Amino acid sequence: MKRLYPLLFISVLIYWGCDEEQPEEVDTTPPTVSISSHSSGQTVNEIVTITVTTQDNEGISKVEFFIDDSLVLTDSESPYEYEWNTTQYEDDSEHIVKVISYDNSDNSTESQPILLIVDYRVYLWGEYYSIEYTTELNLSNSGLTGSIPPEIGNLTNLTFLSLGSNQLTGEIPPEIENLTNLESLILYNNQLTGSIPPEIGNLTNLGLLGLYNNQLTGSIPSEIGNLTNLHELNLGNNQLTGEIPESICEFTNLNWSPIYVPFHPFGPISSLYNNQLCPPYPSCIEDYVGEQDTSGCD
Repeated sequence: MKRLYPLLFISVLIYWGCDEEQPEEVDTTPPTVSISSHSSGQTVNEIVTITVTTQDNEGISKVEFFIDDSLVLTDSESPYEYEWNTTQYEDDSEHIVKVISYDNSDNSTESQPILLIVDYRVYLWGEYYSIEYTTELNLSNSGLTGSIPPEIGNLTNLTFLSLGSNQLTGEIPPEIENLTNLESLILYNNQLTGSIPPEIGNLTNLGLLGLYNNQLTGSIPSEIGNLTNLHELNLGNNQLTGEIPESICEFTNLNWSPIYVPFHPFGPISSLYNNQLCPPYPSCIEDYVGEQDTSGCD
């Protein structure tokens, strides 16, 4: 009889070897990371959102934000952002911003640092304007061209803004909503297009809104009814369409006219004349809507 013991012993060894757990593969691949919201050399002010783009093959555990090598935030949830309050820094000061991203295996990558300059001025049409001290800006009849820069919304202390009688084009920037101290907004006699932004309803201190003689389209936003301090509203000679919102009857200080009469001897006159506004009109101004092209109305 043949002996089978050696063969049995070898088989047991092979079985044990197959049954052993293989060591897990260690992740050594670091994440990729970059600051996506700003470029180096950019000027910033007020509250700045620093946004990060980061990816990893096994997931991100956290992102650390540094200002001038000081850790200011550890963010463990996407989107990875930091709201940087620059008001605590001196005007015209330079700061290095960087981030470090960590994956679930604690591999890390440091971003390319960027230089951001705290600047409490706004550059508009070739000039710098102080955010803190600019309360009035009258650039009417100044030969301005192009669109209204969205940076104009940074001049948050403005009470008077006049850009009338220029050659401005494009849409009224929604950033206009930041000018909550405005009492007069004058954009008439330009070539502005697009709709009246609903954000204009945030300017609750407005007493005068002059948008006539442009190429504005779309409907009058209902948010305009928030401007209860208005004493003059001129939207005439545009291409506004749709119905007039009932909220316009909230204006108790307006003296309506079916036409626009500049320099009226008895005070300001408000008008919606020469648009494409459709009936039925709110009863409060039914007799004062003036000439309208209703050919496109149902």
